[in-house]
Amino acid sequence: MDDEDGYFGKSVAATYDDASAGMLAPGVVDPTVDFLARLAGRGRALELGVGTGRIALPLARRGVPVHGIDMSRAMVARLRDKPGGDDVGVTIGDFATTRVDGTFSVAYLVFNTIMNLTTQQAQVDCFRNAAAHLEPGGCFVIEVGIPELRKLPPGQRVVPFHVSPTRWAFDVYDVATQAMSSNYVDVAEGRGNYQSIPFRYVWPAELDLMAQLAGLRLRERWEGWTGEPFTNESHRHVSVWEKPVNEGGEGG
Repeated sequence: MDDEDGYFGKSVAATYDDASAGMLAPGVVDPTVDFLARLAGRGRALELGVGTGRIALPLARRGVPVHGIDMSRAMVARLRDKPGGDDVGVTIGDFATTRVDGTFSVAYLVFNTIMNLTTQQAQVDCFRNAAAHLEPGGCFVIEVGIPELRKLPPGQRVVPFHVSPTRWAFDVYDVATQAMSSNYVDVAEGRGNYQSIPFRYVWPAELDLMAQLAGLRLRERWEGWTGEPFTNESHRHVSVWEKPVNEGGEGG
């Protein structure tokens, strides 16, 4: 692990967009940007965990002023190298606690990034940090997967999600603590390179309670960015919590 950049140091940043190529497809990016641009309106957007700018850059091209927070200088350097990279302001720091100037119409965490915070307290702090940045009536948006515990038979903790001649990838779950890790073995010239990244999985109802503690209330929840209904068969959700216009709000 890179001490300065956490688990997203130079080696990960160099190949991050290639490894996540499917998430860069217009069919994935455009609905996300449409959704966030509607919530931003004429206001500003704050991305927690801005990374290489997959969403921040196209959102900024829509005319929405975007500011990002990220711990990884290596990932932000990749953002800066892209067209329009200088149009997105970035503050280096832990997005659970780092504050920036001004208020925002929307703050957002996409692509499971809430799980990069590996304790419940850090996730609660993140909600409070997002709420502190929102103007009254502003929204906090999270896109995150549903833990795939239904795939675990008794006694098993491992769920494979990619198997090929050059890469093996699997998640390991600890249902007692909600700790998990995504593990990768990349094979080149007959040799394997192993990497493990820790996460903390979190349930929708748990996120709603975190929002309440931060003075936010659930506004809507969908399976995806185009408004598909969220059901018990959904593998992910896009949830929107709103800061009440009365700043006291719930839990305030």
